[in-house]
Amino acid sequence: MSERKVLTKYYPPDFDPSKIVRSRAPKQAGPKVQTVRLMAPFPMKCTACGEYIYKGRKFNARKETTEEKYYSIPIYRFYIRCTRCSGEITFKTDPKNMDYECERGAKRNTEPWRMNGGGKQESDEERLDRLEREEEEKNAMQELETKTLDAKREMAVADALDEIRTRNARNERTGKDGLEVTVARESVDEEKRRQDQEDEDAARRAFMRRHEALEEVIEDNDDDGGEGPAAPFTKEQALEMPPPPAPAPAFKRVVKKKKDYAGALGIKKKPSLV
Repeated sequence: MSERKVLTKYYPPDFDPSKIVRSRAPKQAGPKVQTVRLMAPFPMKCTACGEYIYKGRKFNARKETTEEKYYSIPIYRFYIRCTRCSGEITFKTDPKNMDYECERGAKRNTEPWRMNGGGKQESDEERLDRLEREEEEKNAMQELETKTLDAKREMAVADALDEIRTRNARNERTGKDGLEVTVARESVDEEKRRQDQEDEDAARRAFMRRHEALEEVIEDNDDDGGEGPAAPFTKEQALEMPPPPAPAPAFKRVVKKKKDYAGALGIKKKPSLV
């Protein structure tokens, strides 16, 4: 490999350039053949050994130009070897169907989108008939789906009507019996009612504590005073009495005592010299 880049090459001592004669090889008779690199255009199976050759596998093939033509388009033939048994496989181009045609050495796998049910190549009329049948089947399936959706929708509407009728009948029976129809309130109304109930309970507890305190004061007066027994307060009178006035707010500044953190840590302060 390194000799191809040198400027001068080795010539043996007995080299005679006059013996080199320029000659032409005879023209090749028959079809033109050249070596090309290609990929398998379709999946095939070797008839000799049963080897499966998938579509897109690369081969070194011989390309031959045949004398056949489709209108003015030339038809080419390719020769490849099986990767297992080295058997020769031949296929050629098919410009009419824009495809390839397997000739010998292998069998092309069935392709459902190109073959009909009998395994034969379908014509244009057969293809049109098949497409029409598929379209009719598709329309039938679509019609069946539409009918199914309509039936589901009708069932939902019937269920909703039955529920409305049941609710109306229950409301009519409740109105005839003279009972009130309870309606569920929203979450805001429920929260408001709960808050009112809590406020009412707190006020009741406060009045009860005040009533107990008044009873204790009355008992003390009865024990200390000798003027005569005073009329006891009833529970209703204690609840009707106004609450005691709230103490007046004091605006006096309160100085908080500083906490001695140094003493808590065991640090002793030195006495001031002044």
